[in-house]
Amino acid sequence: MTVTLAIIVITGLVSFYAWRNDSFLDSMVLNPQKVLKRGQWYRLLTSGFVHADMSHLLFNMFTLYFFGSLIEQVFSLLFEGAGPIYLLIFYLVAIVVSDIPTLIRQRNKSNYNSLGASGGVSALLFGAIMFQPTEKIYLMGIIGIPGFIFGALYMGYSFYESRQGRGTINHDAHLYGAIFGIFVVVLLYPPVVGTFIQQISNWKLF
Repeated sequence: MTVTLAIIVITGLVSFYAWRNDSFLDSMVLNPQKVLKRGQWYRLLTSGFVHADMSHLLFNMFTLYFFGSLIEQVFSLLFEGAGPIYLLIFYLVAIVVSDIPTLIRQRNKSNYNSLGASGGVSALLFGAIMFQPTEKIYLMGIIGIPGFIFGALYMGYSFYESRQGRGTINHDAHLYGAIFGIFVVVLLYPPVVGTFIQQISNWKLF
């Protein structure tokens, strides 16, 4: 079993259990007040393994499967024998890092809770875009958009919605997860910047 599949299985099992046990779910979600006042820093990580409902879980795990598998394969080529470990560390740290802006921004709201793997998944998605910027990403499995265009729209939308502060989606986690993903891939493999630019410059609309 690949590390990507292992993460999906564990996340699914934890989420299913949390839906049946409210106290367990409450102990896992990111609540800034409990993190800062009670020192429950583990919530920055555990919140990435629980989800609000089945659609939330399926969307994140579906995305994780495709782009996590790609990053795991790339890392296995770049770091022989250690690719899966790099993938695991990348994903787990991305969950934590993508939650820090939320922790700071919502620190005074005692009733604020956030959950889901979106930050880690966004990091993997944008890491994949760095390696294959012109490959199409399909919205709803129908509309195909080149990765670099999708990425720009995604980050713009996440930034806008984050500033609006509407709804229950943690857009900050999406945005900062994406930024973290780009940063880590460039840090681990600097030549990706050149190949990214080259692929985009050779891309044609028709």
